[in-house]
Amino acid sequence: MNVSVELSMYPLQDDYKPKIKNFLDMLNSGAGEVEIRTSNMSTRIFGEFDTVNALLNECMKKSMQRYGKIVFVCKYLQGDARELSGYE
Repeated sequence: MNVSVELSMYPLQDDYKPKIKNFLDMLNSGAGEVEIRTSNMSTRIFGEFDTVNALLNECMKKSMQRYGKIVFVCKYLQGDARELSGYE
């Protein structure tokens, strides 16, 4: 089953930009068959459910272990939102 995930990251510390950049670098380096699109406010991830979740779990866990308290907000949609008009 394919999913589309919209993800936002909120580190609860000062100097948050390098922490977000590090997370995005980890996410993109492990992408494989997952498509990742990043904008100013969120990152959208498209791919097979288990593959997307494995990547998110790994990257979120590493970020929390490294930086401490971080809020991740994830919205899941079953299917491929790239096909929806006006999603961009």
